[in-house]
Amino acid sequence: MNDTIVKFGYPDTLVHDYHNWLVLLRPQQVTLGSLVLACKEPVKQFHEVSADGFGELKTVISDIEHALSAMVSYRRINYLMLMMVDPDVHFHVIPRYPDPLEFDGRSFADAGWPGPPALAEPTDTDAALNAAIITRLKRHWPVPGVNL
Repeated sequence: MNDTIVKFGYPDTLVHDYHNWLVLLRPQQVTLGSLVLACKEPVKQFHEVSADGFGELKTVISDIEHALSAMVSYRRINYLMLMMVDPDVHFHVIPRYPDPLEFDGRSFADAGWPGPPALAEPTDTDAALNAAIITRLKRHWPVPGVNL
């Protein structure tokens, strides 16, 4: 796995593993269900992703949006490809909503709503809470051929 994937907590933060992509829970929850979509290929520029990787991206994004919609009922979703500090191809996936959401006794506000996500203002979580979020996301993850 590349350095970016490891930095975002793999394997502890793994939500779903695809052939070319990993979906990880973002350790800093900007909003409830914030994810990292990381390419497993050894590429530093988006255009270097293989045709197979680009083709698979449609399924990955559909699955992400299905699971997050079921869990968070987001109003909007932001895919941020920043890659300034972590150069391997990846996106920060931030579900957006106007009103705070409750999960496991914790309130998760979207501090940037309705503007850009407030990346520097995440909700404090710990390993146990992040594991609970991962478990809930996995419950909503589509099963191929079943809940499309």
